[in-house]
Amino acid sequence: MSSTAGAPAISGRTAGEIAHSVRELTERGAFAPGAALPPVRALAEELGVNRNTVVAAYRLLTQAGLVEARGRAGTRVAVQTPVAQEGFAAGTVLRDLGTGNPDPARIPDPTAALGRIVGRPVLYGEPVIDPDLESWATAWMREAAGPARELRLTITSGASDAIERLLAQTLTRDDAVALEDPCFLASLNTVRLGGYRPVPVPMDAEGMTVAGLQAALDAGARAVVATPRAQNPTGASLSVERAGALRAVLAAHPYVLVIEDDHFSLLSSRPYHSLIPEGHRRWALIRSVSKFLGPDMGLAITASDPDTADRLARRLNPGSTWVSHLLQRLSHALLTDPVAVDTVAAASVHYAERNAAAAAALTAQGIPVSPGDGLSLWVPVPAAARDVSEQLMRRGWLARPGDAFALDDPAAARHLRLTVHDLSDAELARLASNLTAAVAAASPSKAG
Repeated sequence: MSSTAGAPAISGRTAGEIAHSVRELTERGAFAPGAALPPVRALAEELGVNRNTVVAAYRLLTQAGLVEARGRAGTRVAVQTPVAQEGFAAGTVLRDLGTGNPDPARIPDPTAALGRIVGRPVLYGEPVIDPDLESWATAWMREAAGPARELRLTITSGASDAIERLLAQTLTRDDAVALEDPCFLASLNTVRLGGYRPVPVPMDAEGMTVAGLQAALDAGARAVVATPRAQNPTGASLSVERAGALRAVLAAHPYVLVIEDDHFSLLSSRPYHSLIPEGHRRWALIRSVSKFLGPDMGLAITASDPDTADRLARRLNPGSTWVSHLLQRLSHALLTDPVAVDTVAAASVHYAERNAAAAAALTAQGIPVSPGDGLSLWVPVPAAARDVSEQLMRRGWLARPGDAFALDDPAAARHLRLTVHDLSDAELARLASNLTAAVAAASPSKAG
């Protein structure tokens, strides 16, 4: 056991044991938030282990969000600040570009459908999936999964709920999960709060990189969470070539759980290409309705292999085991209503057109942007994004800096994620001008 200058006694011989010891001491309050951990060399000497063992232990704790590496200030217990979430910023008078929200005017009106779905109550012991929704969703998910793949459906209270339950039924604490870097906030929060170890997989314009996924699997990742299209925050979608290359890597790991979060499904302007190999033993494809029927609908359809479906069903609330059938019926009513279907199709066109217009306006001002796919733009800036966002605030705009989405990607700190699909052409022109000025104000002085 360590006894460095009266510090709490850390024990262990392996990286995992040392990390577990620090975690327990932190949970008991022996290490307060912000407290310094022993220097690597000192702890290694006191425990009688190789210095690299302590380095690996501290890396595990850093990846789990429990400690922070602060350079010369050493490694310190993380101060648990509120995690970043999607949605409107509370109490701001600024024009909020950080919401990640769909346009409420482009969500189908459920009023007429509500009157059609009310029927007799659903009681304990009845089928957990509404038959009409099951029939429609089976055809929808079968088209994506392919005719040969055996699948079962599960209904959950949204995509994040499905991901949390899928990970919980497969992993144990400290297991590694491969995540896109930069990453969707909800997935990142789910992994960290679940006590799993996020392993970053770099992104490029075609999605997860092949080398990055291979490295994550080599590092022991037992699950992979990926977005096949409209990745949040980058807007990247898997190309057919990249999807094939990722499948080839995963084919050697048939028992690694592969989760695809196709959150933008009916709104996406890009084709769906799966990274799940044929014959893979543990997989799940999740499609939430929140982006096109509204976040308050709180329903996601998960197709998975039968064993994963059984495990997922057991993770549902033991008292009810189902998501509200009223919600299921309303989702089915809207997904099959011609007017609602046309509304969703029009919304898809609108988001693509407005993002393209915004990208063009920013590019014309010297800030080249690719529109990608999704509800937001991933905007590179030639200065620290937090400094640029501060300058934008002075000009009436609230933007979300890219480092909020990053695991280990330093380039994210020079990006902004902007939700701009509700801006008029005049507003886009003003934003482009203001962003150019904000970048200039945030850039280091170039004194001649």
